[in-house]
Amino acid sequence: MNETLLQVAALIIPLIVAIVFHEVAHGWTALALGDPTAREQRRLSLNPLRHVDPFGTVILPAILWLTTHAAFGWAKPVPVSKGRLRNPRRGMMAVAAAGPATNLVLAAIGAVLLGLLVRYAGDNEGPFLRFLAENFNNFIVVNVFLALFNLLPLPPFDGSHIAEGLLPRAAARGYARLRPFGFPLLFVLLLVIPALFPGWGVVERVVLPPVIWMSGHYYELARFIAGG
Repeated sequence: MNETLLQVAALIIPLIVAIVFHEVAHGWTALALGDPTAREQRRLSLNPLRHVDPFGTVILPAILWLTTHAAFGWAKPVPVSKGRLRNPRRGMMAVAAAGPATNLVLAAIGAVLLGLLVRYAGDNEGPFLRFLAENFNNFIVVNVFLALFNLLPLPPFDGSHIAEGLLPRAAARGYARLRPFGFPLLFVLLLVIPALFPGWGVVERVVLPPVIWMSGHYYELARFIAGG
C-alpha cells in the first residue's frame, strides 16, 4: 500500500507542478501582450490551489496511472481575453504556445536535476533518493507529454489557437466555430474511437511516438550531466 501511495505521489507532484507552470505561462504571456485578465482574477500565482481541479489534476490521473500506467489531466484554465490583447490574432498564438514551451523547458530542468542526482548520489539508493529519482523521471515524461498533447490542433487544446492563427482569416472563422464542440469531439477521439477501433487511438498513434522520441533526448541530457 505504501509503495502504491509513493508511486501515485511521484506522479501527482510532477503533474501538478507541470500543469501550474503551464497555466501561469499562459497568463504571464497574455499580460505581457496587453491582457491583464489573469492578473485581475489572481491567477498568476504559482499556488497550486488557485489552479488545481480536484478531479482533473489529482483523482483522474491517479486512477489512470494505477490502472493503465498512463496519465492525463487538466487544471482550471487561466482566463485570457482575446479582445484585450494588443494583436488578438498573433497574441493568442503566442499565449497558446507559451504553455507547451514552458513544459519543454521544465523537462530540460528535470533532466538536469535527474543527471545531478545520479552523479552525486553515487551508490546510495535509499528510499528517499529513489522517490526523488522517480519524481524527476516522471517530471520529464509528464512535461513532454503535456507539451505535445496540448499542441494537437483540436479545440480546446493550445494547438487549436495556433492553428487558428495560421489559417487565412475566412478559414480561421470557420475553424473557430468548432470550439463549442471541443469537448464532445475530444471525447469521441480519445475514448469512443479507440474503444470501437483498437489501434486507432490518437494518443497511441499520434502523440506517444514523438513523446518517446523527445523524452529519449532529454534522457541523453540527463546521462550527459551524470557523466555517463
